[in-house]
Amino acid sequence: MTDQPNVGRVGIDDVVIRFPSKQAETTALDRTSLTLEPGTFTALIGPSGCGKSTLMNAIAGFVAPSEGRLSLDGAPITGPSNDVGVIFQQYALFPWFTALGNVRFGLKQMGLPKAEEIGRARAALEEVGLSAHADKFPQQLSGGMKQRVAIARTFVVGPKVLLMDEPFGALDAQTRVSMHSLLMGVWQKHRATVLFVTHDVDEALLLADDVRVMSQAPGRMIRHYALTQQRPRAFSRSGPELLEIREEILGLLRPEDDLIAT
Repeated sequence: MTDQPNVGRVGIDDVVIRFPSKQAETTALDRTSLTLEPGTFTALIGPSGCGKSTLMNAIAGFVAPSEGRLSLDGAPITGPSNDVGVIFQQYALFPWFTALGNVRFGLKQMGLPKAEEIGRARAALEEVGLSAHADKFPQQLSGGMKQRVAIARTFVVGPKVLLMDEPFGALDAQTRVSMHSLLMGVWQKHRATVLFVTHDVDEALLLADDVRVMSQAPGRMIRHYALTQQRPRAFSRSGPELLEIREEILGLLRPEDDLIAT
């Protein structure tokens, strides 16, 4: 759990990411600067292939920037660490471990006594409502339950930053709504800095403090929306402003409306 309010600041300073190709280098992410303040929830939205996941992978330490600097609390990000947790759409659970075993796996490198490791893992499963399913294997769990295990496994190590790449994209609409509520509860307790990558404008507006919109590839930031509506949000009771922002973002995501940031 992240108790310190000033822990988890992510600095993205003039970052460019290029990948080699047969003809020439391809720019996956154009020059981008952004600060994720400690404990905030930022949604990143944009067209397919615009570099959203590339930026997330760079913050996770999986991809090195071609130019610019990435930092966490002022220190350069040079590779993966327990300070930055990642949750993917496809759960990434080990099929040979139970739910409890998958959560315990996240704690292995911390060198905890076995009893403490098990206790923390069970507490994390209880937090996501899976105490009764601790001994089930992933193939015995629904999609929503698998993602709950992934959330428990990530939060149990107390990351400063949580990166989520389309985490609910494979779930049905009803399950997504319940997962939104669960995520909000866990995040408000732990207050990790969250970067949430999504294609879903409604999801971004209902969950985030800040919404960042990216252009067509090569991606760059073209708009920022700071949201002040109280949570839990709903379009039916959050006033016309949220609906107006929704329509504006949908317009920005159309290729002909690829605008320069204001």
